[in-house]
Amino acid sequence: MSDDIFDIVNERDEVIGQRPRREAHALGLRHRAAHVLVFNAAGQIFLQKRSQSKDNHPGVWDASCSGHVDAGEDYPAAARRELIEEIGLCATEPLEPLFRLTPCDDTGQEFIQIFRTRAEGPFTLHPQEIDDGKWITPDALDRWMSEHPHEFSPAFRLNWRTFRQRIVS
Repeated sequence: MSDDIFDIVNERDEVIGQRPRREAHALGLRHRAAHVLVFNAAGQIFLQKRSQSKDNHPGVWDASCSGHVDAGEDYPAAARRELIEEIGLCATEPLEPLFRLTPCDDTGQEFIQIFRTRAEGPFTLHPQEIDDGKWITPDALDRWMSEHPHEFSPAFRLNWRTFRQRIVS
C-alpha cells in the first residue's frame, strides 16, 4: 500500500498540515477525496467494483472513479488524475462539480467533491484498484442499492443518495 502524503484539513476544509495516508486513516484525521460519476449517452452510470486488495471496503461497488487528493493538489486535478489512473479515461470536457460531502464515518472523515462527466468507454481498468466495472441505469442502481446496500461502499451510498436528492441525471 502506498503512503501518499495528504493535506489534513479543518472543519472548513482549510489545510492545517500534512500526514501520510496511513496516519490520516489510523487517526481519523480530516482529509480530501474526489469522486467522479461517469454517465454515457444512454444515461447509464459506470460503477467500479473495488479490488479485493484495497485496504478499506474491498470488493464492493463504488463510484466510477474515486481517490484521495494528494498534498498540494486541488479537487479537479485529483479527479482528472484518478480518471486516468483507475479507468484510463482522459476527460476531454471539463468535469462538472456537483456537490461536496462533509467528513463523517461514512466518508472516512473525508471532504468529498463529487464531479460528473460523460464518456462511452470502453475503459481500461487498473487491475490493482478495480476488479470489475459495469454500466447500470440510475433506476436499476436505486433498486439494487435498496435491496443490497452492503454491496456498496458507505461513501458511495451517501454520494448516490445525495445525487438522487439534488441532481437530475
